[in-house]
Amino acid sequence: MAPLRLAIVGAVLNEADNIGPVCDEIAATMRGFGPFEVIFTDDGSTDGTLAALEAARARLPELRIISHGERCGKSAALRSAIAASRAEWIGTMDGDGQDDPADILRMLAAAEAWCTAHPGAPAPLVAGVRGRRRRDTVSKRIATKFANGLRRKLLGDGAPDTGCPLKLFRREDFLALPCFEGLHRFLPALFQHYHHALINLDVGNRPRLSGSSKYNNLNRALVGLYDMTGVIWLRRRTRVPRAPREV
Repeated sequence: MAPLRLAIVGAVLNEADNIGPVCDEIAATMRGFGPFEVIFTDDGSTDGTLAALEAARARLPELRIISHGERCGKSAALRSAIAASRAEWIGTMDGDGQDDPADILRMLAAAEAWCTAHPGAPAPLVAGVRGRRRRDTVSKRIATKFANGLRRKLLGDGAPDTGCPLKLFRREDFLALPCFEGLHRFLPALFQHYHHALINLDVGNRPRLSGSSKYNNLNRALVGLYDMTGVIWLRRRTRVPRAPREV
């Protein structure tokens, strides 16, 4: 089948009440865009998420569904969706209704404009930045601000909000990255290590439609610190030539 310009992908876990409205909004946003696909990975949900995805496909025929029989984590779920895609560009979002799919189209425009202005250069990573009006709890905003500050100090990635789910990149560039759980939290640092430019783009943020976050502040912080030490080691041990060529 012919390659597509854009795929919207996401990892979902126990989001049965949110999937339908999210898919309906994607369908409305992408009307008139041209051929595209949407791929959600159900990462071992124990509620009716898979059934909700199947029902949403009747209204969003571009939807493809990947199912993990057991919970493998968000990075693995995203990778499953991205590996299955046949699109050049990948836009990621969550399935809880907090992300606006219209922001992915703005990200795509920014990335394509950058590529036009920099012919031959590696394609950029476009990372969403949620503004001051984030619709999270005060404790979560404080924890995120602390984590972002520590990450920027240790990794120097220049990303104000690496935890924002909205990101856009070329499929082949993502699949060239090392695969590990927690990868999605460190895409700016890793993409830049592989010589890709970073574009930070302001995006919207809304309350969850239903349900609650899968992480609390403590386990999010502990996992993030553990993963960060791994990323520091990985970058120090990975040498990436800027422009390898055969002679």
